[in-house]
Amino acid sequence: MIRRIGQDRDAIVLIHLVRRFVDLVRRVGTKARDAGPVFDTWLLEAKTCGVRAMETFAAGLEQDRSAVNAALQTGWSNAQTEGQVNKLKLFKRSMYGRGNLDLLRRRFLMAS
Repeated sequence: MIRRIGQDRDAIVLIHLVRRFVDLVRRVGTKARDAGPVFDTWLLEAKTCGVRAMETFAAGLEQDRSAVNAALQTGWSNAQTEGQVNKLKLFKRSMYGRGNLDLLRRRFLMAS
């Protein structure tokens, strides 16, 4: 199976681009100075790779270029906020149809 994937030109191109993008995202905040030019190079390659799905993904990233560059060049993250929202949604789902907002609020605050 792996050999067959390795024989497909589109799969090889996708694997190469995805690995480079993952590497770029994992370096967030550590090598901020070179993130912009590296991202620009990756974006150009992704837009011209010949794989429609990757070209569409790259076009979407290009539309949000300033936000992507800011995310790559700073070490800040909204992970803590997302974690709290996820926790609240979990409580809400577990109580579906069994209480009101006051009970949900008390249950969430007691768990924190």
